[in-house]
Amino acid sequence: MWQVVGQDRAVSILQRGLERGSLAHAYLLVGSPHVGKMTLALNLAQALNCESSEIPCGECQPCLKIISRNHADVQIIGLTQNEEAAEAKLISIDQVRDMQHSASLPPFEGKCKVFIIEDAELLSVEAANCLLKTLEEPTDKVVFLLLTKNEKLLPETVVSRCQRLELTPLPPSQMEEALQKRWEIEPQRAKLLSRLSRGCLGWAVAANSDVHILQERAEKLEHLYEIIRADTGERFNHAAQLAAQFAQDRTAVQEILDLWLGWWRDLLLVKVGCPDYVANTDQLKVLNDAAGHYTVKQIRDCLGSIRAAGRELRQNANPRLALEVLMLDMPGEKAINSEDSIVGVKVANG
Repeated sequence: MWQVVGQDRAVSILQRGLERGSLAHAYLLVGSPHVGKMTLALNLAQALNCESSEIPCGECQPCLKIISRNHADVQIIGLTQNEEAAEAKLISIDQVRDMQHSASLPPFEGKCKVFIIEDAELLSVEAANCLLKTLEEPTDKVVFLLLTKNEKLLPETVVSRCQRLELTPLPPSQMEEALQKRWEIEPQRAKLLSRLSRGCLGWAVAANSDVHILQERAEKLEHLYEIIRADTGERFNHAAQLAAQFAQDRTAVQEILDLWLGWWRDLLLVKVGCPDYVANTDQLKVLNDAAGHYTVKQIRDCLGSIRAAGRELRQNANPRLALEVLMLDMPGEKAINSEDSIVGVKVANG
């Protein structure tokens, strides 16, 4: 049984390939983080090595070993596989060479070897060129699965050697249903997680089981409320702190800006009378209170400023300058009560 949820088109293509014996030797799985790329990749690896008549069964020894990532013929290549590569923030050529050597050998305990390259856009130039040679000379009983959230960062020559499968975010209603039925999450929490996940089921499942994920979100929202209430000097201090964080972890700061963008988007929805579409459902009281203090133009301008800051940071602009401009552009509101925001935190953490 395929465990990936809501990716019927991709599953159908793979099932037909399995039934006809016409699977490609390499697939490029494209989609947002946590949308189901790894789940689909492991499901295909199970199907290729399953011992049941209905594949993948999920219950035979190979299926169980693959899903627990203990199968000798299913390898996952990524930054965590090599300490030096993790420090360089790239997948190294040595990792690809090791994979090539393994691919040249027959399967050890299964029917087919499967190599899953996680975050394939992080392949170094040398690693990508090395991989290209392997993709140009496919080997029997070997399948390569490249997982990426941004295929534009991969060389076109590598992309052209793979069959592309795009995984799309789930609609909120389908996400809520899956969370309630499969993971037995109560309706209010399922609704919140489905909205916050932006259609990425993996994030919602992780956030339900790991209390730190929603707690970190609550802390980031409280930080936003502090900025909104702060004077210019305090805002500049916040900008300096974020700039320092950006120097250490660019992704974390982009995630903060995305969270802020989502909150101001929700504020706009409340302002124009569309609260049913709000993502931060646990923050509705704060959003309703805040909506009366801003005009639609102020909210739209703030959304534009957050997008501009994120774009400039991606283009390697001076991070402190970009964030200081954002702090000056963000409208203030002394009326947002810290105690009100804590109400949302309690709901989020169940």
